[in-house]
Amino acid sequence: MTIQVHSSAIVETTEVGDGSAIWAFVHIMPGAVVGEQCKIGDHSFIEGGAVIGDRVTIKNNALIWHGVMIGDDCFIGPNVVFTNDLNPRAHVQSGPEDWVDTVVESGVSIGANSTIVCGISIGHDALIGAGTVVTQNVDSHALVVGNPGRIVGWVCRCGRKLPVNLICSSCHRKYDKQNNGLGEVTND
Repeated sequence: MTIQVHSSAIVETTEVGDGSAIWAFVHIMPGAVVGEQCKIGDHSFIEGGAVIGDRVTIKNNALIWHGVMIGDDCFIGPNVVFTNDLNPRAHVQSGPEDWVDTVVESGVSIGANSTIVCGISIGHDALIGAGTVVTQNVDSHALVVGNPGRIVGWVCRCGRKLPVNLICSSCHRKYDKQNNGLGEVTND
């Protein structure tokens, strides 16, 4: 495998994993880390200090700042915006020591035009609906929509909304409620 970089992209980091594709007008700053087999869409920006896992799809115009850590197998929709400063002021200098980290665990999907306020974590396999403003931690497998974002249901690892009995009608995985969301029930 090789790394594909469009001729108009600016890739200033040396840490891009094998098999990744970086499309037109992307800018990836020095110090950013991009995993293997990622797809980064046109006009996306990844600041130094951001970490992208393996097999992550980042659609067009996404903005990913210092301190954002995205796990493996995530989907970041078009125009998704992360933040990293809880008190931004144009006349006040701030730097990495002032910025707040955000963690997106593996398998998360974030819909188009969502805003993720810094200082939170999004649990694995959660699904953030299009246009959602996420202002607090999100449980694993939670379906979150709105402004501010709120849990309106639960989703399976396969992405389908779960019925009340927490058994997926598509792939038949079973879940139960845990302290930080849902956990898959395995038949041992």
